Amino acid sequence: MNDKERVALSSVVASAVMASAKLVVGLMTGSLGVLSEAAHSLVDLCAAGLSFYAVSVSDQPADTEHPYGHGKIESVSALIETGLLFITGLWILREAVLRLVYDAVAVEVTWYAIGVIVASIAIDIGRSRALMKVAKATKSQALEADALHFSSDILSSVAVLVGLCCVSGGYPAGDAVAAILVSVVVFRVGYDMARRTINVLIDAAPDGIADRVTEVAQAVPGVARVEQVRARPVGASVLIEVLIRVSRTMPLDAAREVCDAVAAAVVKSLPEAIPSVKAEPVALNNESVLDTVRITAARLGLMVHDVGVQSLGGRTHISFDIEVDENMNIQAAHAIADGVETEIRKELGDDVQVDTHIDPRRFNVMIGNCVAPTTLDDIKERIKQAAATVKDVVKVQNIRVQEGDDGLYVSLSCLFQAKTSVRIVHSATVAVETQIRHSVHRISRVVVHAEPTFDIP
Repeated sequence: MNDKERVALSSVVASAVMASAKLVVGLMTGSLGVLSEAAHSLVDLCAAGLSFYAVSVSDQPADTEHPYGHGKIESVSALIETGLLFITGLWILREAVLRLVYDAVAVEVTWYAIGVIVASIAIDIGRSRALMKVAKATKSQALEADALHFSSDILSSVAVLVGLCCVSGGYPAGDAVAAILVSVVVFRVGYDMARRTINVLIDAAPDGIADRVTEVAQAVPGVARVEQVRARPVGASVLIEVLIRVSRTMPLDAAREVCDAVAAAVVKSLPEAIPSVKAEPVALNNESVLDTVRITAARLGLMVHDVGVQSLGGRTHISFDIEVDENMNIQAAHAIADGVETEIRKELGDDVQVDTHIDPRRFNVMIGNCVAPTTLDDIKERIKQAAATVKDVVKVQNIRVQEGDDGLYVSLSCLFQAKTSVRIVHSATVAVETQIRHSVHRISRVVVHAEPTFDIP
């Protein structure tokens, strides 16, 4: 049994003892004030029993039927307690008005009547403090409702005590007036509980939590802006859904890391929070033209390369190679290229000049066959001689040749001085490919891999 269950069970015992004592004294003295206190304590007993059941169930883990856990059972318990409070308050008010208007009942003021009320006040103070302490530590709405019950008992007991003193001083109506005061206290406590309980059941967000979560999430690197925050209390926890915007150029793994960082920051700021963070892409003002082209093509399920951006006569000129299935007919491929150009103009404006070059892309796995040794040696020698004619190529190695259905597949590595720029290396590899195609017939594909060399002067 945990702290919540122990303090809830002690409230059940205390309520049972006080309800019994007040009922006996009320019947013996005829005091409506004491009887109303007994009725109030009986309600507290029912409420304490409900609270004990609620806290026993609310901490159970989520299951298939209750994916968000069982925390709201405490709110249901509090709602039932609220109904009991209002019913009790109406009964007390009715009896008090009847005694004031119609029948006056003789009230006997005895030492044990006053004693039981004083004892009730002392017990209520102790139980209220104990319940509130555990309620704050565990964020338990059921225990907090119990604490409010005992706090209301303190006020109503004081009212009854004043009523008994009035009767003892020769003012018989004081007992009924005290009962009316008790009903007012009951209504007030019931209203507060009803408002808070209904807010929880209709998923009203705790005050200020959205602004706090927004501030915390916005401070996480990579978050462009916080789009939406939704929060709802469930028992001792608060379920929080956060929608953030991140740059659409951000890789998926990086976006996931940003979401995790936001969730961790929210939990650090609000330990009771159970956050769920979702990221959606957005175009930022500092997004480059190259990024826009690549993202637009990727959104259409296409790949592009060799993207070039120039300013010609004050007008932006964009060119790139678009990869399509090599078996696609030119009409379909041209339609795809037009579609990409149209989408890019939507992103960058109609005054942008867009030129596309269609490149074939092999989507199927190529099955290659070995080349005859004598033929292979001849091809390798031709490749070396072709590469030797290209400036800046230091050495050629790792030459591989395979026979495919549509010709030869050639791959090789070209070594360059480590400090050679990528621009020069790219031009050289293109020249190597061109020379190889001139020297070797039936070539389908040439792949030139560039590598730096440090040991060759």
